[in-house]
Amino acid sequence: MSKERIVSAGIMTLVAIGAVLNQWVFIIVLLALTIGGLYEFFYLINKKGIPIYSYTGIAIGVMIPLSIFTRFELTGNWELLFIVVLLLMIFLMQFIRKENNNAIVGVSTTLFGILYVSWLFSFLIKIRFFLPGADGMKLLGFVLLVTKMGDIGALLVGSRFGKHLLLPRISPNKTVEGCLGSFFFSALAAVLGSALIPDRFGFSTGHIALMGIFFAGMGQLGDMSESLIKRDCNVKDSGKFMPELGGVLDMIDSILFSAPVFYFYISSVPLGRP
Repeated sequence: MSKERIVSAGIMTLVAIGAVLNQWVFIIVLLALTIGGLYEFFYLINKKGIPIYSYTGIAIGVMIPLSIFTRFELTGNWELLFIVVLLLMIFLMQFIRKENNNAIVGVSTTLFGILYVSWLFSFLIKIRFFLPGADGMKLLGFVLLVTKMGDIGALLVGSRFGKHLLLPRISPNKTVEGCLGSFFFSALAAVLGSALIPDRFGFSTGHIALMGIFFAGMGQLGDMSESLIKRDCNVKDSGKFMPELGGVLDMIDSILFSAPVFYFYISSVPLGRP
């Protein structure tokens, strides 16, 4: 691992710790990463010649986490209403265009980018603030720890022992050994970080280890999904946000899948002791 990668990873680790501990640092960092991720996504799509509405998409994408954080709801199903209004707005903007070529692709891709980056990433807010009867700060730390340790395990084990390619058509550098390393590191991180899971959930050590493996899998799925997008756009990294770490999407891709699944899983678990 290069010196630049270690420094970049250290900086992002300190930022993540600050975001977990302080709610205002958290929301500022989350909004910044949301804007960066949306910008990179729309930039990649623009390179393919697809007509999309980047700045409108970024502005709308920022409204999603802000509305969740401020608990702004016009209706009980505000998120669904928001998506419907968003779709109507994109269609209205499409009507203004002088050409109709790739209209369906442009509308669909703009909507997908907002949901993929902004909506999925905003589940970190729900974990941090809106899990009933739970310590959101600790649970946020747990899911970030497990997910990112899985990324580290995949990198370390894959670069040292990787011989069998996992899906070379999508990601030529990811290996089966790296994937197994991700499972191991995440399971170990989950067990060592089990103090972040409130006792009232009643999870055994084995249960927590399995959670680590499962959410490592979600993280790997998110990583591979972003790799698929990059391969389609013929780029190696989504951007150059941090040296050796790539762009914003490269850093948050695994969280985009693990955070929503973690939120729904924890929400479905009945609480044990008070």
